[in-house]
Amino acid sequence: MSAPASASRYLSLDVLRGLTVALMIVVNTPGDDSHTFAPLLHALWHGFTPTDWVFPTFLFAVGNALSFALPKYAALGNGAVLAKVGRRSALIFLLGFLLYWFPFFASDGADGWMLSPLSATRIPGVLQRIALCFGLASLILHFWKARGGLLFCVASLLGYWAIMAHFGDYTLAGNAGRALDLLLLGESHLYRGEGLAFDPEGVLGTLPATVNVIAGYFAGRLIQQRGQGGGTLLRLVAAGMACIAVALCWNAVFPINKKLWTSSYVLLTVGLDLLVLPLLIYLIEGRGQRRWTYFFEVFGKNTLFIYLLSELLVVILFRVQVGGQTAYAWLYGALFKGIGPAPVSSLLFAVAFMLCCWLVGWIMDRRRIYVKV
Repeated sequence: MSAPASASRYLSLDVLRGLTVALMIVVNTPGDDSHTFAPLLHALWHGFTPTDWVFPTFLFAVGNALSFALPKYAALGNGAVLAKVGRRSALIFLLGFLLYWFPFFASDGADGWMLSPLSATRIPGVLQRIALCFGLASLILHFWKARGGLLFCVASLLGYWAIMAHFGDYTLAGNAGRALDLLLLGESHLYRGEGLAFDPEGVLGTLPATVNVIAGYFAGRLIQQRGQGGGTLLRLVAAGMACIAVALCWNAVFPINKKLWTSSYVLLTVGLDLLVLPLLIYLIEGRGQRRWTYFFEVFGKNTLFIYLLSELLVVILFRVQVGGQTAYAWLYGALFKGIGPAPVSSLLFAVAFMLCCWLVGWIMDRRRIYVKV
């Protein structure tokens, strides 16, 4: 979903996407995850932190980009739409799956190597959710148009609430999303970081998460149709405030929860995005304050590649051993640990790692290399 900025798009989209990727890398790579500033951690269960805002904002940015791409697809006919959306979705999903399967081979204990078993490889994931939400949103908006997209948003948020309330509870072990994933995918293919088989990017949560993409699409279409003037920005802000108000009320009966991707969580994150996007447009497109934007443009122009690079580097650093510990731990201990209080040292490592990824993106931008999917 990455491409250089063009005249048909607004720079603030690349900045928003770049800001999101930069934050994703920082929160995913603390030097010491046991000593991290609280805002850089996900909420343990119910609740919300700034870190919980990052992933849905990326989906919102995907929807923004879709508002530019989908009309071009539609001009080519239904077959072209199905082919392009299907190819992109499948490729992004495959990249996410291969990331979890990497490094593909494992020692067999007798100085030999064998192919890592697919039976124990996680199937859902961040890129997989992006792929499914992008594909679903694209097809809904193409075939059912804006009215169908709006109806889907209402039906999926309310329907998801009904399913979660009547076929389980809102606990880690008893929620309906986990039950469906166990039934469809099996325990061995799910994330186990919570202490049991539960995947925060599971199948059922794809429905409300797709609303984040569609909301980004509607915001992008509004800006294209009505321009970037004050009236448009005020509409976005008003919609954002309304979403946040509904989310906070809904939270009383369907708690805001990123790992369950609850309907109240969707409205809260969409509301925040509808406040941040017009602010960026006002500062960048409206007032021409672009001196600081290039840093985030670098991330925004090669979003998928840089994110994959960051995740791949982490996997490699955890696999390689240096002095009886992982290369990741060794780098942190040798270069950052003790620079300041533990949370500060942990954050400095994360920022340094993010800057290394940015440097790769900067080199690619200087050479006009843009990786598209």
